[in-house]
Amino acid sequence: MSAARAGLRPVITGIGAVTPSGIGTEEHWRSTLRGELRVGPITSFDASRYATTLAGEVTGFDPADHIGGRIILQTDRWTWLGMAATGFALTDAAYDPAAYDPYATSVVFGAGSGGNDFGQREIQRLWSRGRQAVSVYQSIAWFYAATTGQTSIQHGIKGPSGVVVSDDAGGLDSLAQARRTIRRGTPVVLAGGAEAGLTPYALTCQTTSGRLSTSREPRGGYKPFDRDAGGHVPAEGGATLVVEDPASAAARGAPGVYAEIAGYAATHDAYHHRDPTPDPRWYAEAMRRALADARLTPADVDVIFADGAGSRDLDEVEARAIHAAFGAHAERVPVTAPQGLTGRMSAGGSALAAVNAVLSIRDGVIPAVGNLDDPAPEYRLDLVRVPREAPVRVAMVNARGYGGFNSSLILRAVDPATTDGGIR
Repeated sequence: MSAARAGLRPVITGIGAVTPSGIGTEEHWRSTLRGELRVGPITSFDASRYATTLAGEVTGFDPADHIGGRIILQTDRWTWLGMAATGFALTDAAYDPAAYDPYATSVVFGAGSGGNDFGQREIQRLWSRGRQAVSVYQSIAWFYAATTGQTSIQHGIKGPSGVVVSDDAGGLDSLAQARRTIRRGTPVVLAGGAEAGLTPYALTCQTTSGRLSTSREPRGGYKPFDRDAGGHVPAEGGATLVVEDPASAAARGAPGVYAEIAGYAATHDAYHHRDPTPDPRWYAEAMRRALADARLTPADVDVIFADGAGSRDLDEVEARAIHAAFGAHAERVPVTAPQGLTGRMSAGGSALAAVNAVLSIRDGVIPAVGNLDDPAPEYRLDLVRVPREAPVRVAMVNARGYGGFNSSLILRAVDPATTDGGIR
């Protein structure tokens, strides 16, 4: 790889979202800025016997509006949501992979668990009717790479593709892999992630973390950075981003460029997942390295989209990490975590956080921390309480995954009149 390509900064030319706050990017964004709480009692099954009964569900979604019947039969809800988000993103970017060389496009999604809904149904068939009743599509619908594979098949994509598994950090890590893929010569990469882990089996698995909220009231469910934070609630949904080589975007006449991927870094805490609280230094190190990769300083950052775990100990770790990485600037940079309105979507959540950051850059507004009523003062952070109008040129997006994953992504506004990545 040449030195020029090693330093190339890909741009984001399309975004698509399917979330509890809306089907489609703009519907989601309007709901987010209005501060609409989209967490409620689980309706997809009877969760009354579980400690956690709340979640963020995508309502009013009909897969037939977005993908073909044959694919619906063969795949799971998480793949339906991911492919719908991809359709929105491709339309937004005015990019049809079928119109280009099949090897000119790649797919790299993050994934947390795979096809839970399909798997739940087939497990129940196995128990009640025996192995002959299990669908032949179980293996491909459940598989954690199913959305990547089905997306590549639907659009005839043959570029180097894959899946990144790092729990909630997966959405950001997929964007980092997209950057690597573009630097190696592929012009366009679809990245992001979506999840649909609201089934009895999936909820049981998530409960083992000890991090889920037991509140029966939606307002008390998921409260990042709040005095009353008591864990998070699960959610389904996610987002897809079209990531391009800037030269490719210019050559094909892309309708717009939202931002560039200016920096990225990832670390791992390397601690046992049953230890009560991780050390914040490795999370802080990811932020420092991402800034260094972007050749920026803490003073250049206009907003931090935080992981916002919603547990007092993990929120404290995040606050300490921000102070360690940002020093004197830590109390001045706005910090937000809109996901308190929707719940945590595993890999889909960090992909959506990147979309939220892109929209903040586009519109010059920072969304509020979701469901925040009583900020914990000891964190000493500028937590955004109501949507704040402000020029956003540089956004840091952070995410952590269960088991010690830490990722930090820097998105930067690009002057559409230039091709050198200049800040607006």
